Amino acid sequence: MMDSLMMILLLIIVIACIIFGIFITLYNKIQDFIIRIDEVESKIDTSLRNKYDHINRCVSIVKSNEKISKEIESKTFEEIVKLRNRKISNFDLYRKLKDAELEFLVINDKYDEISNNEDIKNIVKKLDDDNDKIEINIDYYNRNTTEYNKLIKLFPTNIIASICKYKERLFFDRKNMKDDDYEDFKL
Repeated sequence: MMDSLMMILLLIIVIACIIFGIFITLYNKIQDFIIRIDEVESKIDTSLRNKYDHINRCVSIVKSNEKISKEIESKTFEEIVKLRNRKISNFDLYRKLKDAELEFLVINDKYDEISNNEDIKNIVKKLDDDNDKIEINIDYYNRNTTEYNKLIKLFPTNIIASICKYKERLFFDRKNMKDDDYEDFKL
């Protein structure tokens, strides 16, 4: 009687240890993706700040040329200058910087005084580097977000995700694939 009770107790302890071990393993797997996503989000922040600084320097150079600044009426450039005091999401900042960069590149192509400026040439090179880093980091962010979202939806990790109240993360493009907005994608 005592031996069978000890065996049952030992079996319960072994099963509890196995369940606890599985829980810890799956919890750590989810945490790994959270850490990866947060880390790459920080890299995107840094790259966007660098890009903002470079575009801001371009705006200053363009505005310092009186002839060109009189011909150009740029609401995008004005918005870029005002961004320093606003809090916006990385995605919104990314879009605004993209618009400003495109506008600057048009100005750069149109005016020889700008395109021949050595500072501008250096900034354009740095903007290209920033864009490469941003795109690589966005791809990495979205891949990890995909894996994280799969983990929190699939059994048995969905149990851990619901216990820990983990929520689905949006992709960098902020698209919600479950909504009824069919105009998410724009060309």
